[in-house]
Amino acid sequence: MQSYNFTLSMSVRDYECDMQGIVNNSVYQNYLEHARHEYLKAVGMDFKMYAQEGINLVVVRAELDYKFPLESGDRFFVGVNMVRESRLKFAFYQDIFREKDKKLILKAKITGTALNQRGRPAIPEELDAALERISTTIIA
Repeated sequence: MQSYNFTLSMSVRDYECDMQGIVNNSVYQNYLEHARHEYLKAVGMDFKMYAQEGINLVVVRAELDYKFPLESGDRFFVGVNMVRESRLKFAFYQDIFREKDKKLILKAKITGTALNQRGRPAIPEELDAALERISTTIIA
């Protein structure tokens, strides 16, 4: 297990499970998104403030590799690292592990950008500086 810049612990709620008794595959994206938002808050980036200023942080690609299912009541954590991939793109490398045995549940790479008021990719200076400050290097 690699080290992460941020981890967030959560637990599976009954209503997140499907008829098979496992977490529905779409729910994992909610877990990942919540962890990303909490990470950005923790490093001082105000997601809501950027939106109010007309800068929208958006996902442009989601790659998820499902390894093992979670079940109702399972406690798990999401590990988050962020990497600046280009002038206009950044990526969150996120893993989900079941807490009791550290079993890998999911690996994800979520690629994002910022859109200006006209809906065009643009990263303003203050956001650019924040992204550079919190980005890490990932060895895949």
